[in-house]
Amino acid sequence: MQLLRRSMRETAFQLARRDLAMFLKDHEEELIHIFREELQNLDGAIPEENLFIDIKMVPLGEMILRSALRAISRFLTGEECLDTEADVKEIEQSAVIAK
Repeated sequence: MQLLRRSMRETAFQLARRDLAMFLKDHEEELIHIFREELQNLDGAIPEENLFIDIKMVPLGEMILRSALRAISRFLTGEECLDTEADVKEIEQSAVIAK
């Protein structure tokens, strides 16, 4: 019985995966906006004196979310690995280490 359910789930997923990827792409900016708000709340809630480094949470978090959304989309569509060198440079610029 479990094998049949798993097979049905897998079939349904195979039918819906491209639509799900397009849904994520269509709503990416809305997801990023919500994520930015949550990161700003988190950034405000963490007392800076308790941190050893000062990280700009919102830009770093946005890059992490964008990478996660691309990873999910690539998984759903079966695309090959992309070059992320530009993302790494943007993350490095987003994270500022205090002296």
